[in-house]
Amino acid sequence: MAGGIRDAQSGDDLAENHEINVTPFIDVMLVLLIIFMVAAPLSTVDVNVDLPASTAKPAERSDEPIYVTLKEDMSLSLGNDTVTREALGVSLDRVSDGNKDARIFLRADKAVDYGKFMEVMNLLRDAGYLKIALVGLESLPVPHGAAETTAPAAEPKP
Repeated sequence: MAGGIRDAQSGDDLAENHEINVTPFIDVMLVLLIIFMVAAPLSTVDVNVDLPASTAKPAERSDEPIYVTLKEDMSLSLGNDTVTREALGVSLDRVSDGNKDARIFLRADKAVDYGKFMEVMNLLRDAGYLKIALVGLESLPVPHGAAETTAPAAEPKP
C-alpha cells in the first residue's frame, strides 16, 4: 500500500509508512520478463558458414558393423551366422578381434517379448560389450485418424 489514511488526531504531521511499495518492483519484473521472452528466440544462431577443413585424423571406424539379431523363434544370429546363447560372447570376441569397445547393433523381431530382448542385452553386457545400439525401421509419422480410415473393415463370415 502506497499511502496511509490520516488520523484526525495527528494534525498536519504525516505518520511514517513502514511498508514497502512492491507495485513498481512487480512492474519492472514483468517488463523484464517480456523483454527476455521476446529476445530469447532471437538469440539462436542461424547463420550459414563455410567452415575450414581440419587436419585432425578422423576417428577409426570398423569396416563392417557387428549385427546381433534376435529372431521371432528366439534364435540369435551374429551377422548372417546363427549362434547359440552360450557361444555369443566367444563369437563376438572373434568377430570384433577382442575389442570390447566395438559398437554392437542389436535388432529384434517386433513379435519378440521384451523380457527375451532384455536377456540378450544382458548376455551382451556379461560378455563385456557395453556399447549397444538398437536398430529399428524409420517410417513417416501417420496422422492419428488416417490409420483407422485406411484399414479395411473386417467383414463377418456367415
